Amino acid sequence: MLAVPPIEQDWVSRLNTMRTPLSVSNQPVLAEALEELKNHRRISVEQGIRMHNETTISGLAALADMVKRSRFGDNVFFNENLHVNTTNICTLACRFCAFRRGSRHEEAYALSPEEFISRIEPFSNSIDEVHAVGGLHPEWKVDDYAKLFRDVKLSFPGISIKSLTAVEVKHIARRSGISTKEALRTLLGSGLDSLPGGGAEILVDSVRDRICRGKELSQEYLAIHGEAHELGIPTNCTMLFGTIETVRERMIHLDLLRQQQDKSGGFQCFVPYPFLPDRTRLPEASLSSPEEIIRVISISRIMLDNIPHVKAYRMNIGDDMATIAIKSGADDIDGTVGHEEIMHEAGSMTRTDYNRDELARLVESTGQTAVRRNTDYTSADVYRSNGQIHRLELPIVEQG
Repeated sequence: MLAVPPIEQDWVSRLNTMRTPLSVSNQPVLAEALEELKNHRRISVEQGIRMHNETTISGLAALADMVKRSRFGDNVFFNENLHVNTTNICTLACRFCAFRRGSRHEEAYALSPEEFISRIEPFSNSIDEVHAVGGLHPEWKVDDYAKLFRDVKLSFPGISIKSLTAVEVKHIARRSGISTKEALRTLLGSGLDSLPGGGAEILVDSVRDRICRGKELSQEYLAIHGEAHELGIPTNCTMLFGTIETVRERMIHLDLLRQQQDKSGGFQCFVPYPFLPDRTRLPEASLSSPEEIIRVISISRIMLDNIPHVKAYRMNIGDDMATIAIKSGADDIDGTVGHEEIMHEAGSMTRTDYNRDELARLVESTGQTAVRRNTDYTSADVYRSNGQIHRLELPIVEQG
């Protein structure tokens, strides 16, 4: 079961009652898209391309904001979480990745369960989620992660474990001689609560072959998430843009995510983030401008009709851009984070030491309401930066 804020369930009806900004109604591409949404029709790949190429950013962001507000009103979500990366040792060498190290590199590391738990300990009274991803360690198997998750749950039973990207699941399943679904079933029984969405990059195999050769194929990424959904494990999904992909390939990516959601229904949040070029081996990347970042986030909200949440991932785009994004279709800014390596190795300068009051002030600076939520959005409080808290009652809806 997934929970959504009460305003989200009947969002199309609400959209039909909202006033349309002139910046939307005066642009035929956007006006047409709005009518499609109002009539429960899906925005096509071709329409997505036209929205990207033929509209003003003000109109596009306004339409996306309409969709966001029809779903969640002025609510913007965050959680109290901690990122802990298990290892930077990886058997792959994706060209866009600045985090990966070879096993003999002087900066290589692999956390033991005791070291992992020691990273959580200082934050254990202020977080409800640990977000743990890492490289493809050449020796670790499913049992290694199962032990880690059991140990974490024994030490911190109230902390949700969001861990393992699809390619990590594939890697440890293969090393363990079992199917990915069996690996997920074992990990679920050991304490895994949800999967992050990392590793989707662009779900077009010709692009993947150039930027992350050796990773799972596009359909494998989707299939692994589908298996997680079948087991009742909610997941996120992502898109890395601004490398070598075309606008059409971005829209194909969004469409594939929608199709998978139609089948399995367990994607709870979509996280689009631009490529950060520092210390990578991808000199041909066509970096995204600030306007293009907002354009992609806005189109994502408009096209992803069946995925509830869209995140402005501030660890990647920064706080200033995040405040623009949550007025342009995004409804989530991730969390307190505490520590983060992957984006910061790639050049991010975003602070990782925010507390919940500071995150609430960030949201409030846009005239919206900060809502502290748990990992799967089944619990939420309106949280004011002055410390006032008001519980939201969330209806429960079945996964698709």
